[in-house]
Amino acid sequence: MPTVSVDKADLYSALGKQYSTAEFEELCFDFGIELDQDTSLADPATKGLPERPALKIEVPANRYDLLCFEGIARALNTFVGREKPADYTFTEPKEKPLQLIIHQSTAAIRPYAAAAVLRGITFTERRYASFIALQDKLHSNLARNRSLVAIGTHDLSTIKGPFSYEALHPADIKFVPLNQTKEMDGSELMEFYKA
Repeated sequence: MPTVSVDKADLYSALGKQYSTAEFEELCFDFGIELDQDTSLADPATKGLPERPALKIEVPANRYDLLCFEGIARALNTFVGREKPADYTFTEPKEKPLQLIIHQSTAAIRPYAAAAVLRGITFTERRYASFIALQDKLHSNLARNRSLVAIGTHDLSTIKGPFSYEALHPADIKFVPLNQTKEMDGSELMEFYKA
């Protein structure tokens, strides 16, 4: 079962209640997840630099919606009746739809691709970190360490379509990895991520 680490104060704030450890363990048990660890209860002698206390929560392997802080908060709030179940709707964009072109060259490698534009989202530093952590959890679990699926996230204000999904020779790939400044080709990327 995957374990998700969430900020304790943020989660209790999102749930609208300060729980004792026993109360939160009971809520988790009733919902079908398990509190693995409350880092605020750890032996202070074993701690390094002070960090915000976290709750490490084990979630079922088939509940991808629970692999992040926001999913756990939403699910628990729905479970205790503080929120109604989410109702997502697809809306047509007001501007011309973006285009993703899938080239035949991908057929033997990864023949499928999907894209979505999320609008009306404001990222704080911690929200963005949670979003990337969710992406990493999906890569580790559902995507089988990126062997089945690879997810990319991009700021739409920094790129322009139409977008192309194609298989290229490693030397023809030019890319700047997340949190890096150096552009790399496909071979350099493989070496970079191998480390």
